[in-house]
Amino acid sequence: MKTILVTGGAGFIGSHLCERLLREGHCVLCLDNFDSFYDPNIKIRNVGEISRKYPDSFTLVTGDIRNPHHLTETFKKNSIDAVFHLAARAGVRPSIADPLLYEDVNLKGTVTLLEVCKAFGMKDFIFASSSSVYGENQRVPFSETDLDIQPISPYGATKRAGELFCYSYHHLYGINIACLRIFTAYGPRQRPEMAIHKFTSLIEQGKEIPMFGDGSSKRDYTYIDDLIDGMMAVLQHHKGYEIYNLGESQTTSLKELIRMIESALGKKANIKRMDAQPGDVSITCADITKAKRLLNYQPLIKMEEGIKRFVEWYREIKR
Repeated sequence: MKTILVTGGAGFIGSHLCERLLREGHCVLCLDNFDSFYDPNIKIRNVGEISRKYPDSFTLVTGDIRNPHHLTETFKKNSIDAVFHLAARAGVRPSIADPLLYEDVNLKGTVTLLEVCKAFGMKDFIFASSSSVYGENQRVPFSETDLDIQPISPYGATKRAGELFCYSYHHLYGINIACLRIFTAYGPRQRPEMAIHKFTSLIEQGKEIPMFGDGSSKRDYTYIDDLIDGMMAVLQHHKGYEIYNLGESQTTSLKELIRMIESALGKKANIKRMDAQPGDVSITCADITKAKRLLNYQPLIKMEEGIKRFVEWYREIKR
């Protein structure tokens, strides 16, 4: 049994990760600042459910990764064995509007956390990166060996910079660090501004949904259970420094996604066509050969099934 710090642990991915860690017998410190990027009550509900299930092994710590004094006190009070660093300012489009905030949270926050980990001799650090680091990559599927990647949004740039800082700290201080390039996670608790959640909500209410571009853009969507399987495998098997793609290695176009949501809801979408947005890429697709080989990563949930499960969850929480 380990004591594991999960930053951003009250969010979509973080709360699922906390639950899995607890279910497998670990103690979890969930660090979150409950910022207003989306309704903090959603995150409060997430951790409320977890604390009721695991009152003795789950601890919520309210704080900010940019605050070295608070982080230091957290490490002093707890014997932490590993860190999952998920806390970040999320979203490609918002990062274009406020790049300085993204630099401050995603980069300064990551380096501040690494500094504290260094000071306390932390040896296992897992960093949640993003497929956004690949930008408009013409080599499909995207491979971790692609070196000339160029992010096209401040969000993607901060995640790539975070990976580079992680390597520096691995090289200088011997920290085992895994950087996980996550490809569009979805499932229960997904953030409300993300496409699947947003479209489901609008179609259910009979409102227009915005379709940016002609609907041909494609994404590699990763169901939350598959993603968490991959993250747990990293905790069990990873040493040294590596970057891993965690995706499904399948693509779904925007038009196909809308059709799947329509089918799961049993309702037709009212589509409002809009211009393509700056920072959006035309395709993401993960080469998961490395994760399969080193982590035995095997995504199982197909899109149709994942969308069905999401809609069931959405309707349950709206009752």
